[in-house]
Amino acid sequence: MRNIVIVIGAVTLWTSVGVAAEPSARDLSAEAQRECNLGRQAMERTTRLAHFEKSQVLAERAVKHDERSAEAHFALFCSLGEQMRIDGETFSTSSVLGFRRMMKALDRTLQLNPEHLDALSSKGTFLVRLPGLLGGDAAKGEEMLRRVIQRAPTAINARMTLARSYAGRGQTHEAMMLASEALQLAEAENRLDLLPEARTLVSELRDRYGERRAER
Repeated sequence: MRNIVIVIGAVTLWTSVGVAAEPSARDLSAEAQRECNLGRQAMERTTRLAHFEKSQVLAERAVKHDERSAEAHFALFCSLGEQMRIDGETFSTSSVLGFRRMMKALDRTLQLNPEHLDALSSKGTFLVRLPGLLGGDAAKGEEMLRRVIQRAPTAINARMTLARSYAGRGQTHEAMMLASEALQLAEAENRLDLLPEARTLVSELRDRYGERRAER
């Protein structure tokens, strides 16, 4: 009996060690997203790239573990997208295969979870910014971004993208309100990755709004 207890104990120990040594898709996805967020906050290019590359490796492992994990696919989208725009906000298609893979990860996220707010915000941003020839649809993108803001009152990226879209067609007052809200939220949440962009946007819109008022 004592030998049986020892064997059971050994098997239990081996199982627990095995589980600890092999993270779940959920854990891998969370770590991949954390690395992507750290990369966004880093200042030096080499540090940013290192975080994004690590995020990609973790996300790919998560997808391999569970192909039906929306969080795994979104983390992969995050890492691929940030690597594509590491030298500037471009949404470039210079790497067609990379762009397609990134969008495939985003679309798969929404296929698995149509209510994934971060994915909806990202998709809406692409629809607003991309030209029609590349699949852009400003009206549909704006509708998605407004839906994100309604469901996630603290959404920052959605507000900034919508503000730019409004400003682009002359709705400067509405754009200024959204941009100001985005800046306030970024400051309140200490979003170091979004603060510079939010401050720049508010500054640009203030200059533009001031010019419009002066013309009147």
